[in-house]
Amino acid sequence: MERITLENFRCFREAQTARMAPLTLLVGENSTGKTSFLALIRALWDARMFRVPDFREEPYDLGSFDEIAHHRGARGGRAATFAAGFNLTQGGKEDTVSRFEITFGKKGTIPIPVELHISNNDDRTWIKYQFQKDRSEKILFRTPKGKWGYEPNYLLIDDDRMFLSYFFIDRKGRRHMTMVEGSRRPSDSDWERIEQLFRSVLIHTRFDERLYASAPVRSKPHRTYDPSRPTRDPEGDYIPMYLADIHFEKEKAWQRLKDALEDFGREAGLFDEISIRPLGKKQSEPFQIQIRKYGSKSKGPRRNLIDVGYGVSQVLPVVTELLRPDAPKMFLLQQPEVPLHPSAQAALGGLFCRIAGPKRQLVIETHSDHLLDRVRMDVRDGTAALKPEDISILYFERGDLDVRIHSLRLDEQGNVLDAPPSYRAFFMEETRRSLGL
Repeated sequence: MERITLENFRCFREAQTARMAPLTLLVGENSTGKTSFLALIRALWDARMFRVPDFREEPYDLGSFDEIAHHRGARGGRAATFAAGFNLTQGGKEDTVSRFEITFGKKGTIPIPVELHISNNDDRTWIKYQFQKDRSEKILFRTPKGKWGYEPNYLLIDDDRMFLSYFFIDRKGRRHMTMVEGSRRPSDSDWERIEQLFRSVLIHTRFDERLYASAPVRSKPHRTYDPSRPTRDPEGDYIPMYLADIHFEKEKAWQRLKDALEDFGREAGLFDEISIRPLGKKQSEPFQIQIRKYGSKSKGPRRNLIDVGYGVSQVLPVVTELLRPDAPKMFLLQQPEVPLHPSAQAALGGLFCRIAGPKRQLVIETHSDHLLDRVRMDVRDGTAALKPEDISILYFERGDLDVRIHSLRLDEQGNVLDAPPSYRAFFMEETRRSLGL
């Protein structure tokens, strides 16, 4: 996703644009909308898959429509709709930009899509879905050769899925549409243009694929785990089961993952070795996760995960998700550095630089200057493949009754460019205080 736009969403009143990159860091004071911004990214991802976004799904519960649409104060009232969108560039070519925009209205207490607009970079070809106040629905198309409108003979939106997806995936769905605009039906070349535009928002993504969103407080460690089916959750409760499954069933994959986890553990100073200890002879029997820290002359004893400190168990779900072979294409992480000491926070920043790239996008909410400084230094020193343009720092600045997002960049030396005065103060205030200045 590139160039996310939003308007009248939570604390963001004015229409504004945030530059996204392979690695995007969200910084700013508490309660300035960073978590809301992460929730909006997930909603846009789901809408991109033509699912109806659920703004109450964990780990983000934004509440009802009245709690999501921006409130302008006593005189201004609450916005009747809120809108968001994003750009996609195919293959890094500026002339292949697709634009996806969605407007949400109110149905009872729930936000639902009322207009969806997909267009190419010159806006000569577009698809528009409209949900009218009289409950009627319409799909509009445009190509350089004309404009057409269709109405369905049944609802386009159910509880989970926008029917627009079925209309393009299953051409038989067009039999259930009534033409209401246009002097002639679209030609085969018109349909080809329209379908190509539709497919452009799904490029490099499976139709059923979801992103990974983590909670800021993750699962508590247990002394012993009972095997169960590992199903992803924001807190990472399933990670021990996932590690045990891959340990027992995929020896080579386990060794690669184990090596990668241990590389990070050593760099962060958290652990040198991780292992699975079965408590029986069968895979279906309980197991433990053990951590070992090496000394200068010996490897030291293996210790249960619950006995080695909170930081290891809290960071393990995030790092495992990043390093597992079937990791998703986009990560949304809330303050992953919270349980870590400064050097481990910095190591986490280095890991983000190694993971992020053209095929994997990371969006990190953080309050750690240690993490941010490591990212800046890795760009400066060339220790990661990321270039300065592959990093975006989004600074959330509180105004009077709303928040402004500043899109900051790095130069070749890792310096932050275009930062407003309040950004410098945000990071320097405690430093000045510690120095007695």
